[in-house]
Amino acid sequence: MRIAMISEHASPLSALGGVDAGGQNAHVAALAAALAELGHQVRVYTRRDDAAAPPVVAAHGFEVVQVAAGPATTLGKDELLPYMGAFAQWTAADWREHWQPDVVHAHFWMSGLAAVTAARACDVPVVLTYHALGSVKRRHQGAADTSPAQRIAYERELGRVVDRVVVQCQDEVAELLLLGVPRSRMTLVPSGVDIVRFRADGPAEPRGNHRSRVLTVGRLVERKGYEDLIRALPAVPDTELVVVGGPPAERLHADPYAQRLRALAEQHRVAERVHLCGAVAAAEMPRWYRSADVLAATPWYEPFGLTPLEAMACGVPVVATAVGGLTDTVVDGITGDLVAPRDPRGLGIALRRMLGDDLRRVAYGAAAADRAVHSYSWQRIATLLVAVYTSVADRRPTSPKFPREVVV
Repeated sequence: MRIAMISEHASPLSALGGVDAGGQNAHVAALAAALAELGHQVRVYTRRDDAAAPPVVAAHGFEVVQVAAGPATTLGKDELLPYMGAFAQWTAADWREHWQPDVVHAHFWMSGLAAVTAARACDVPVVLTYHALGSVKRRHQGAADTSPAQRIAYERELGRVVDRVVVQCQDEVAELLLLGVPRSRMTLVPSGVDIVRFRADGPAEPRGNHRSRVLTVGRLVERKGYEDLIRALPAVPDTELVVVGGPPAERLHADPYAQRLRALAEQHRVAERVHLCGAVAAAEMPRWYRSADVLAATPWYEPFGLTPLEAMACGVPVVATAVGGLTDTVVDGITGDLVAPRDPRGLGIALRRMLGDDLRRVAYGAAAADRAVHSYSWQRIATLLVAVYTSVADRRPTSPKFPREVVV
């Protein structure tokens, strides 16, 4: 099968850890590679943000096509909506002239706009994964939400016209129903984890002390809940908090949010127990997970959340906030413990309880690894998605009826 993916802002070639480079980039890269391993032809279309970049790059069995849409420079994802029309036109021309896909899988709502517009011109069925919803972001960020004003309306309409919506967790199903997307259009297929790279056996990053280690991983943004972890740390004695993510270590001193976290650690008298490590190469991440006694994932909201799965695959138990996809992946009392978001006191109690009970921690870790391997391997996830692609491709519907004004 020929499978086109559109991921307009999240290139599978990008280094992770930036403001707009995180879970979606990793998801698209891993899914494309897994589909290629199953024997499918895969091309990922992403916006070209570097004039010197080659138009097509081979990567792990699939191709990345860099689409000329807007200036060939780095732009924030919230600035990209005006270029989705050009993205769609370029992509449709490529399909007509060079490589007509059997199905297109769009990742994120703006990719959905480009995919539906291009598919209308080429009679290709469209599958959409939102990865994050504007309604949820607006609820939690309020005036700080910089998404285009049209986002929620576009997401609602996309859910009604694409051939299938792939949701990643039960929480997303509920949110889309509130948005007016029919349940009959949804299929639940979660994200996955590379169980070859992320596994319990293997080397671990050296610790250099006898303290327990709580690891947290992600972009350095407020909604990830790092401040709650620092506020919880005084209640978790003889424990260090290691934060992996953000800009490279040599640039952390100039990062405003890193400065804010350091100031907060000083305020709570835990500065010598809080270590900001900055970005870590993807190849080194299994070592960091295996060095931890527990992985803390404490976002205020999270569409899915890949880092708990990676930690679980490495046999590390998880303490996570009961939000979004974390309530699906982390089985409370079996593979980890779930706590309320934005509750440092409850978080401190959960971490202290976990670190103080070796038997519980080992049992959780074993169950976590088993769950990751049997439920979330990329081979399994890719196979489930191929069934979705085959279903919509076999029907070969006419071009989606989508208002022309949807792409600006």
